[in-house]
Amino acid sequence: MQMRLLTAIACLALLAPAFAAGPKPDFAVKTKAIDGTVLLDAGIKADPALEADSLAEGRKWIAQNKLDAEQEYKDEPKQFSNGPWTYERKYAIRSVVGDRYVSIVRSDYSNTGGAHPNSDVDTILWDKTTGKRISIRPFFTETADGGPALKAIAAGILESLKVEKKARGADSGDTDYVKTIEPKLLKLGAVTLAPSTEAGKSSGLTYHYPPYAVGAYAEGSYLAFVPWEKLKPYLTAEGAAIFGGARPKGDDDRQ
Repeated sequence: MQMRLLTAIACLALLAPAFAAGPKPDFAVKTKAIDGTVLLDAGIKADPALEADSLAEGRKWIAQNKLDAEQEYKDEPKQFSNGPWTYERKYAIRSVVGDRYVSIVRSDYSNTGGAHPNSDVDTILWDKTTGKRISIRPFFTETADGGPALKAIAAGILESLKVEKKARGADSGDTDYVKTIEPKLLKLGAVTLAPSTEAGKSSGLTYHYPPYAVGAYAEGSYLAFVPWEKLKPYLTAEGAAIFGGARPKGDDDRQ
């Protein structure tokens, strides 16, 4: 019995590295100064135009960080006593709406030897029909800074963040984050089309915020949801066609 147990443990030990190994990077650079990787999920790689677009952007990001890291390595080599600085960028599909609009979350991780690693998040809205990145403008009758549509979205974001902060037990007295949410297309945050319980539809807009963006670092990242019903008065025919259904259960930061 003991021999069988030892044999099983030995087999698991041999398999452990295979289980521990992560996905193979789609692009990687490693020098004394930088260990940089770009990873694309399978859905992105299934679309050649989207794959090329994402990979080109990722490679450019790594190249810029490589220049900075190698210059720093020349100036202050002691900063690299624990090894090269780490930079990782991941592209992952969040939703596909109407078999046309693809929402992608771009997550960045970096560790440059500071008090803690850093993370950031941005998003991409891809139009499969045109093979290009687009904004949410075509879905709304107007998107003027301070206009009714963006004011409604900003109000929805703040309402969602308030609920989420309460659920996490975050300091209710800290309301500085309110000032960061402005009714301007480029000041609302990184947006995606939320998935829906109705096939081919989106249940609304989700806004992605990395640590520090709308709260203390310890609070982590946030995902604010604005249901499509609140957007209904401002939708174009194109917008009305893609929204519907409800937000799926578990589609939040706590899942």
